[in-house]
Amino acid sequence: MTKPTIPTPRRLSLLTDYGIIWTTIALFVLLAITTEAFLSPANLRNILDQQSLLLIAGAAMTLTLIGGNFDISISASFINAGIATALTVNATGNHLLGLAAGLGIGTLYGVVNGAVVAWVRVNSFIATLATSFVFYGVGFLLSDRSIIRIKDTAFSEIARGRFLGLTNATWIAVVVVGLFWFTLSRTRFGRHVFATGGAAEAARLAGVRVKLISVVTFVLVGAAAGLAGALSASRTLTAQPSDDFGFVFAVLAAVIVGGTSIAGGDGAVWRTVFGALFIALIINGFNLRQIDPIIQRLIHGGLIVAAVAADNWTKSKRT
Repeated sequence: MTKPTIPTPRRLSLLTDYGIIWTTIALFVLLAITTEAFLSPANLRNILDQQSLLLIAGAAMTLTLIGGNFDISISASFINAGIATALTVNATGNHLLGLAAGLGIGTLYGVVNGAVVAWVRVNSFIATLATSFVFYGVGFLLSDRSIIRIKDTAFSEIARGRFLGLTNATWIAVVVVGLFWFTLSRTRFGRHVFATGGAAEAARLAGVRVKLISVVTFVLVGAAAGLAGALSASRTLTAQPSDDFGFVFAVLAAVIVGGTSIAGGDGAVWRTVFGALFIALIINGFNLRQIDPIIQRLIHGGLIVAAVAADNWTKSKRT
């Protein structure tokens, strides 16, 4: 009789470190077997397109969390970028200026957040929660509290145009995710982000410009949210003021479910990609089966709790 094999530390590491990959693959296979129309090319392309804006912001948010900070204000940046884009396109008729306006306002908000956190020394969660309300107020003022409709319908091609069957928004997300992935894993700046989030004081003593690193991560996530907001305006040809925090919750869910630590110092952009895809597959499967959206919300909340619990369990096993 063969003795049962006991998992080696390396096997356990493969299970824990890449668990989000295995669970995403397993869910994909399950849906392919059990859900009609799931494997249709149109449905799969739709999943990628729907997640494109979230992935743009999520890839940048990954750097912010690894650096030891939160940015709750990306919902406000996302919404205001759409407003700025719509107003600029209507005023000038220039598509590139419209994109630049969205990207610019998001970047500006990132600078503000970074300055408040790094130099005023306000906790990032509290600081960006506070700036969210300020930014939301700016959005209501810019839009005069009304829906803005983009008159030039050709502007929709920026996000909705297709290349090789995929929308431009999807391709832009692929490029942005790739850039953040490379930046975090292959550059000196990326190493400094990990050092800042892992042990800020030790990093400072080692010569890392901790405050500057924090500011840059806020600028990057603000710019990413701005780009996502501009693409959203292109996709729908509308923009409207709101104080909805839904976008940031969706982004944080993808990053946390992917396995990036909320305590800082640990994570990866590829994890956020799989976290976003995992949640997208669940939503898509539920929609195809016409499951009540309230049930979907309950499961989303449970997934976030489970992801944080798994992160804490993994850390306790390593220490």
